[in-house]
Amino acid sequence: MEKADSRSEQSALTTAIGRAQQNLFRLQHPEGYWAGELFADSTLCSDYVLFMHWAGEVDPVLEEKCVAHIRRRQHTDGGWNIYENAPSDVSASVKAYFALKLAGQSPAAPWMQEARACILRLGGIPRMNTYAKLYLALLGQFPWKYLPTVPVEIVFFPRWFIFHLYELSSWSRAMLVPLAILNHYKPTRQLPADKQLHELYPVGREHQFLGVPREGRFLTWPNFFLRCDRLLKTLSRLPWKPLRQKALKIAEKWMADHMGEGSDGLGAIFPAMLNALIALKTLRYPPDHPLYVKAKRDFEGLFVDDPLDFRIAPCLSPVWDTAINLIALAESGIASTHSSLQRAASWLAAKEVRFRGDWQFKNPHPEASGWAFEFNNQFYPDTDDTMMVLMALRFIPLDNSGSFAQSEQFKRALGWLLSFQCRDGGWAAFDKEITKPWLEDVPFADHNAILDPTCSDLTGRCLELLGYIGFERGSSLVQRALTHLRDTQEHDGSWYGRWGVNYIYGTWQVLRGLRAIGQDMRQEWIVRACDWLESCQNDDGGWGETCASYDDPTLKGKGPSTPSQTAWALMGLIAASQPAGPSALDRRCIRRGLDYLISTQASDGSWPEPQTTGTGFPSVFYLRYDMYRNNWPLLALATFKNYREGTFHAPNYFQSPKRELPTADPASRAVLIKRSNDTQALKG
Repeated sequence: MEKADSRSEQSALTTAIGRAQQNLFRLQHPEGYWAGELFADSTLCSDYVLFMHWAGEVDPVLEEKCVAHIRRRQHTDGGWNIYENAPSDVSASVKAYFALKLAGQSPAAPWMQEARACILRLGGIPRMNTYAKLYLALLGQFPWKYLPTVPVEIVFFPRWFIFHLYELSSWSRAMLVPLAILNHYKPTRQLPADKQLHELYPVGREHQFLGVPREGRFLTWPNFFLRCDRLLKTLSRLPWKPLRQKALKIAEKWMADHMGEGSDGLGAIFPAMLNALIALKTLRYPPDHPLYVKAKRDFEGLFVDDPLDFRIAPCLSPVWDTAINLIALAESGIASTHSSLQRAASWLAAKEVRFRGDWQFKNPHPEASGWAFEFNNQFYPDTDDTMMVLMALRFIPLDNSGSFAQSEQFKRALGWLLSFQCRDGGWAAFDKEITKPWLEDVPFADHNAILDPTCSDLTGRCLELLGYIGFERGSSLVQRALTHLRDTQEHDGSWYGRWGVNYIYGTWQVLRGLRAIGQDMRQEWIVRACDWLESCQNDDGGWGETCASYDDPTLKGKGPSTPSQTAWALMGLIAASQPAGPSALDRRCIRRGLDYLISTQASDGSWPEPQTTGTGFPSVFYLRYDMYRNNWPLLALATFKNYREGTFHAPNYFQSPKRELPTADPASRAVLIKRSNDTQALKG
């Protein structure tokens, strides 16, 4: 009877893997890449309606589509939220209400009255974040004098100074430079009385202080920056500004360079691209100017003209999606010579960024390499995509004479990636040592992402890559990374996830990295992480966590089950299983998680997942990666199958240097020996 049950289980697993593989094959583009849609909240369509009215270029058809999108996303309490099933957010709600009002929706309509009541309950316009207030200022609905000053002279600050442009995160730079231009010109369009927003100020705006209030204590960083802001506002009123025009020219050139050829828009992300369009119009670029034409074309490339629901994507993710899908297919048994994998690998290899972008100002590494998230974004390759691409390319032979993993490209990119290790032993996403905590108190930092700190999830992923390619386990680089993970572990055993929601994401990635690099998974601190993951399992066998855990850590690991988060948790538990082998995978939590994934798979090989499991700016902006419901569950099923069969991972084409194999963990030693033998057999 047990053998029959085992055969039935094996058949169900094989069927689920096969369906998921075929689903990914169907979704692959002829050029070899995958590009799943990124879903965001209603603010993108709201912002675009506001832009059209500010620019005086309203497309009635497009506006109607945006209005329908916004109306569909109104919450039951009258407001709009920033992720699935979240409470209403004041900034998103004000933007949505304003967009609807500009588009002709009557304030007396029931849905508008409900929206207004919700906004006032949330504190109204004064409670919005700084970046949201900017769009109101452009349309005369918020006083410029209460917005933080962004002096364009920031472009002159030298790199040896305590603060300069390259001490900010890459996305903050891309948003801030056009904002500095706008801060000088303050290009305001006056609206007729029936389009204004007086009703969203709880006590009016005429005699109310709408700036950032000072803290009670005198000597604090926030108060220091508020005093600096008052000084800058005083200086801006002086008629003599000797460096202003030169600074404006430098900022304009910086912006033009960063949105020119080689980049699909400024930063290739929605906020910066929209700000750039506004700045170009403010600088009086004509509509037929090549730079404006390109900026508009790049921006419209984010439009998803679904006849059932027009929407705007925050950016595009082909490199990220292609790398993960290639890994999932290779690990699930698709041969490395398969045409689908070959085309994907060739496409990825061609997307290497050989341009010395903004990263060079904090990292003196001499040779440019790396991969960006989007199709083209030469100024901003990132470590996370580079890690994932290298993990994908290690599977694929170039031809009979070599492989991607043995190529100069692979070595070059690996060297570039390793050069980003920070002083604390971890890796950040785009830059190195963008970690000055006092910058989080500047008045325009309330988007909660002015820094690019090291992350446990990225550090764990880097260790995973290094483990798979046989990097020296005893090296100082690895030991520093391990120390970073020890230092950032939460008391309950979990790790914070910066780029995925949230502690499930961070904990899974760290556990997978620790196993790959050869750590003894029986160590107490690692067992605590495994126990925490197990404790979060839902009654249906899956795992889930909502974005609310970023605001309230007591909600970590809590939420409706999702396929992607269940896959992450499963892979973390499998990585932590000791001893290696079939018996270690008989744990009830692993079996229940496996059953959840198999039972919830759709007939087309995908999984349903309406929840948001990706992170943009914690507490401010989140993403739903549509491809996550297709690739992570497949990788989890393949991981279970491979670990149960003792094969662990697909053959690795990386030619490891001679090294002493670790002896502390017999299971990991067996993995490394098998990997080494597989490599030699393939070379033979």
